[in-house]
Amino acid sequence: MRGRRLAVCSWSLQPDNLTDLLAKLKPTGLNHVQLALDPLREAPEAWHQVSHALNASELTLVSGMFGCIGEDYSTLESIRLTGGVAPDSTWGRNLQNIRLNAQLAADFGLKLVTFHAGFLPEDPADPNHRKMLDRLTQVAELFAEKNINLALETGQESAPVLADLLQQLRLPNLGVNFDPANMILYDKGDPVEALRILGPWIRQVHLKDAKRTLQPGTWGEEVAVGDGQVNWNAFFATLKQLGYTGHFVIEREAGAQRIADICRAREIVLNLI
Repeated sequence: MRGRRLAVCSWSLQPDNLTDLLAKLKPTGLNHVQLALDPLREAPEAWHQVSHALNASELTLVSGMFGCIGEDYSTLESIRLTGGVAPDSTWGRNLQNIRLNAQLAADFGLKLVTFHAGFLPEDPADPNHRKMLDRLTQVAELFAEKNINLALETGQESAPVLADLLQQLRLPNLGVNFDPANMILYDKGDPVEALRILGPWIRQVHLKDAKRTLQPGTWGEEVAVGDGQVNWNAFFATLKQLGYTGHFVIEREAGAQRIADICRAREIVLNLI
């Protein structure tokens, strides 16, 4: 029963197509998946009959994910300038793609989709603050029209800033996909404390680990679950206190042995929950 709440991010397996994804999923021992929607939108010929193949393999889609055009994760400064729906130069094309992704999610019967919103200004007087509120409202409404919840990834801002934005928006279908490693990678606070602040909005949890940077202004280091600075005992205890009943989705975005790292994360988590 516990294993039914465990899933894996499809992009962590770096699949070339549907056949490749199914082959790489098998050794993980997981049959619940968060599916990246952009590859399906960009190359439908490589992903045709996804629903049929997933059903035949007894796999379950727990949620979807999409990215935005032009995102540059090479440095913290580059992603601040290019991430999510913030840049004006890509907003029009991003909105068009997001609309198509919302339809894809609806076609798959998904009830939750996640993404990185981009840099959220802390100062309400910043003109970009209102712009981000307006754009996130537009995106959330596209998914609300299809009865789909939308969750913002954590990390690019502190938990209080994100909580304040969600309180201002007050959109029923907008919540949080909580990633403890992102809080460390972006050096935006303690993951367990952030959990307590964002608890009312958490719709899904990513399982990823990291080490904090020793040089302020630079990236931390993503590592395999269990090798980083996430206090997993406190993390799961806090989620239990919050009454969280959603999925735990393993994500691995670095390293050359991703399947092995995902399997290790699965065993660590099953022992803890």
